[in-house]
Amino acid sequence: MKTRHWITVAVLGVLMALAVVGLLRTREQTPPAETDDTSKAPAKRLLARQATQRPLVDQRPLQTARRVARGASTPEEQALAHQAEKIADHEVDLAFFDTLRSVEENPPPLSPEAKQLAERKNQAALAVKEDQDNIAQLTHKLASTPDSKKDNLQDQIDVAKAQMDLDQDELDDASENLEQAGGDPQAKIQRLKAEHDAADHEPPPAASAVNPYEQGYQAHTMLPVIRAWRALREKKAMLEDAREEAAGKAQRLSQRRGMLAEQVEKEKESREAAKQQAKGFATGSKATSRNESKSGAQTALASLKQYSRDQKNLADQGRRIQDEQDLRDTYASWIGLVETRQRAALHNLIEGFLWMLLVVVVVYLAHRLIDRLFGGMNAENKRIETLRSVAKFAAELLGAMVILFIVFGMPSQTTTILGLAGAGLTVAGKDVIMAFFGWFLLMGRNGIRVGDWVEINGVGGEVIEIGLLKTVLLETGNWADAGHPTGRRVSFVNSFAIEGHYFNFSTSGQWMWDELQLTLPDDQDPYAVIDQLQKLVAKDTAANAKKAEQEWQHTTTRYHVHAFSAEPAINVRPSGSGVEVRVRYITRAYERHETRKRLYEAVVAMMRAEPARLKK
Repeated sequence: MKTRHWITVAVLGVLMALAVVGLLRTREQTPPAETDDTSKAPAKRLLARQATQRPLVDQRPLQTARRVARGASTPEEQALAHQAEKIADHEVDLAFFDTLRSVEENPPPLSPEAKQLAERKNQAALAVKEDQDNIAQLTHKLASTPDSKKDNLQDQIDVAKAQMDLDQDELDDASENLEQAGGDPQAKIQRLKAEHDAADHEPPPAASAVNPYEQGYQAHTMLPVIRAWRALREKKAMLEDAREEAAGKAQRLSQRRGMLAEQVEKEKESREAAKQQAKGFATGSKATSRNESKSGAQTALASLKQYSRDQKNLADQGRRIQDEQDLRDTYASWIGLVETRQRAALHNLIEGFLWMLLVVVVVYLAHRLIDRLFGGMNAENKRIETLRSVAKFAAELLGAMVILFIVFGMPSQTTTILGLAGAGLTVAGKDVIMAFFGWFLLMGRNGIRVGDWVEINGVGGEVIEIGLLKTVLLETGNWADAGHPTGRRVSFVNSFAIEGHYFNFSTSGQWMWDELQLTLPDDQDPYAVIDQLQKLVAKDTAANAKKAEQEWQHTTTRYHVHAFSAEPAINVRPSGSGVEVRVRYITRAYERHETRKRLYEAVVAMMRAEPARLKK
């Protein structure tokens, strides 16, 4: 065996070994348990990417959960998607409450424009309150007013209500302007919360983002498996982004909770003092002045309220952190399901690749076997060499077909197979098909028959055979020549009847125009000769001319064409040696030679008799 053969065998062996190892490593196995450790680098990148701009309330956990839920394709994934939405919705609700509490505790500083809007809002609110009190008083007075004064009092109530509507519109406008200027974040948060609650009661969108190629991971052909593997990889990337987002959010919340816990721990002594002071005020044990007692009570009350708010914030932060961790674990479980299917797809891919390698090995062995079988034969025999090449090509073609079936699979529909086979046969046998249909045209009413004088592709002759695929002519040269056969048989594929054109000189009754040509000397009177010549030709061809006109009349009537005359025509033209006379006459194609011979004999006899008559 040559060196290149050893190299080929070694490469194929290494590839097969790698494929077997891949099959073993991608076997179906129990996915490892997901740990609670989260990589900090992705969370830091996500934190840096999101730190540029944040809304008042971060609703991304719920938006992400709903986005990935549209890609759930199996019952297990749908259960995890529903769990993720539920956890994310609870976390977003807590975020709304925490944000609203934080804004109430630490209102943003107002700009001069916002202060004017806030003052305008307060004045409008006071006006509405006064309108409401006035309407309440008038309504109370209306019950005890005599009937004679009720109409007047009712008019006052109507006017007061109209004024209250105007003041309410002013209040709404001022509130909207203040919210747009950033001076009333509580109102904006409450509006966002109302929109969030309304969205929870809406039905889920019907649109689904499930990739239809996902379910092809168990196929045994490579193309659907490749598509499924790519679809699963995209879904895994989307879930990993969602998990990183949840992990980053949990890390940020943990940092905020740690800072709040440190602050609470630092203020622990003052909180304990406030508790003791509150107990003293509650029991009345301290004998202090009234002003000092009131001031101390207010201080203790404010300190205790702040302590209570801090405790609630710590508890809410802890619950939100737990929600984000649960959300991260849910996405991790979902990723495990996708990785299991992705591993199965990779296993099937390697299996298909292994089968392709086996086909290549079989084709290679077939080549070696063919070389061995034909190696002992005479290499100079071209037929043996051709047979060996054909055998190798057949083995390669069979291997290529098997590989195509491994990659694309067998056609699933019979119509597809028939369509492909028909297209291939049409391309391969185009000439044969065109020749076969051309035979029908040639055998039709306007076709040709055996014995017709025709011209096909510049070759003229008599038709001696019309087959299913070819037409055979006996070549006779151009129709205007002597018309003697050349002895050559010319074959034409019948496709010329469709793709090209042909001339049939004996279409209707096999009639054709032929002509006689003679030259009269200068010393002879041409008029007498021409007159006799015309009578001679007209008498000899009268019967043929009458039949031809009848046939042509029938043809021209059917096609609405003017009739033609079949009478002989004489053309006279002077020449250097005398007068040249040409007589055109009608004759049958197969009688042209006999008619021409007979007319020439009669013309010679007439020319010999003309001088004798003149002498007398």
